[in-house]
Amino acid sequence: MTPRLAVTGSTGRVGGEIARRLSHAGYEQTLLVRDPARAPDLPGATIATASYADREPAVKALHGSDVLFMVSGAEAEDRVDQHRTFIDAAVEAGVQHIIYTSFLAAAPDATFTLGRDHWATEEHIRNSGMAHTFLRDNFYLDVLPLFASDEGVLRGPAGNGRVAAVARTDVARAAVVVLENPNAHVGRTWDLTGPEALSLSEVAAIVTRVTGRQTRYEEETVEEAYASRASYGVPDWQLDAWVTTYTAIASGQLERTTTAVQDLTGAAPLNLEALLRR
Repeated sequence: MTPRLAVTGSTGRVGGEIARRLSHAGYEQTLLVRDPARAPDLPGATIATASYADREPAVKALHGSDVLFMVSGAEAEDRVDQHRTFIDAAVEAGVQHIIYTSFLAAAPDATFTLGRDHWATEEHIRNSGMAHTFLRDNFYLDVLPLFASDEGVLRGPAGNGRVAAVARTDVARAAVVVLENPNAHVGRTWDLTGPEALSLSEVAAIVTRVTGRQTRYEEETVEEAYASRASYGVPDWQLDAWVTTYTAIASGQLERTTTAVQDLTGAAPLNLEALLRR
């Protein structure tokens, strides 16, 4: 029997592409959204309203679903608590298998502070009793050019570190393969990366060459990075996340490339130049 699918994040880039691909392939799915007005109108899709932080609506929305695709929630100080509430709701609703978008270097002591959130979420899922699959994504390739300021400067304490960032469309393609045959991926962790590890200087050079927008990388110390971002007035946890995005690259934790996208989908992942030319 085809499992009954529930998909979160369909109003975003990754979840939205997953929902569209599943719909085009003829799958029925429940799309869990906070705002039904923003939900995509897709054949075979039923809309349910729930947020990660509200357990009872989540239980109701997930009731009858066998397999849940869970995009990590929006960055927030209490994101892990929200995730735990939603995971517990999935258990109560009778979900059998959860597929979660985690982070490549997720660990209790990850350099990237939000990677610690992903580890805590993974641990709660492991202890939930549900079957699980983790898609550990590197940073999104689509976002790297957006690190640059309006003046075209990529600035941070990344040193000469490299990052094997992965295109969001490749994450979505991989996720759909898992959702089409979830039993084949029970207990698996897939590390999803792009095909090459780039320094931020190389990212800037590619952006300049392909788009014509002059972009360069400018090294900062950690202290300078905190100081240059302090004017935004964000809370400390957010400031830490911004700065450790760069220190995680400098650490070497994100330079490893894998064949997971190719193995799952049969097609090679996009590199930065190909993505920018799309």
